[in-house]
Amino acid sequence: MKKVLFCWLAACAIFGGSQVFAADTPKSADTPKSITVFAAASLTNVLQELGDSYTKDSSVAVRFSFAASSTLARQIENGSPADVFVSADLEWMDYLQTRKLIQTASRRDIVGNQLVLIAPRDSKVSLNIQPHFALAATLGKGRLATGDPDSVPVGRYAREALTNLGVWEEVAPRLVRTDSVRSALAFVDRGEAMLGIVYSTDALIDEKVRVVGTFPANTHMPIIYPAALTAVASADSEKFLNFIRGPAGDLAFRHYGFTPLH
Repeated sequence: MKKVLFCWLAACAIFGGSQVFAADTPKSADTPKSITVFAAASLTNVLQELGDSYTKDSSVAVRFSFAASSTLARQIENGSPADVFVSADLEWMDYLQTRKLIQTASRRDIVGNQLVLIAPRDSKVSLNIQPHFALAATLGKGRLATGDPDSVPVGRYAREALTNLGVWEEVAPRLVRTDSVRSALAFVDRGEAMLGIVYSTDALIDEKVRVVGTFPANTHMPIIYPAALTAVASADSEKFLNFIRGPAGDLAFRHYGFTPLH
């Protein structure tokens, strides 16, 4: 009986020890690698496509957070974990760079865009965008949707363009200040705003809106999207950044209406 009991205790010790050992063994080898990309809302469609392609080729999952560049930059500043940041303007990338929150050597301007005036697809509005054009008169009691000019890049570009064209003061009270360019697009898509100012790439993906006109490039700062690794980027992140700057990235960006800058 004592021999049986001894064997039973020995077996428990062996198997119990092996269970503890298994629980304490690091599981990093079984954990899929991933990178997190914070990117301007206007890049949603193209980067999702590129992310899927990159994951298929590399087995590295790419997780995205899309929002206004201002929102994302502040989240990174407040400690949100991100490996790559892609901004819709230079200012918010500069904001993080001055705070040493990106790897400056990795920073590159990747694509450009255009600023357009849009209306619902069935709208009969016709305007020629030029100095002192009849934007306010056309709006009447209607609303003009764009990003908040105090923070959202598309709103900043819009305010600058409308100011240079001499119509900002007239239309500012009619503005719907949205939290991102995609929110502004949605207001026009749903007919809740008579007109909107977005990027040309956003207008291209929404069949419920049409472009009324394109703002002349000399009315606003060039629309440039810089990308960079954050200060805490993982080792796999640089490969993804190089991927979207490469031939596959150029092809996808052109397909969605962006202009590659390298």
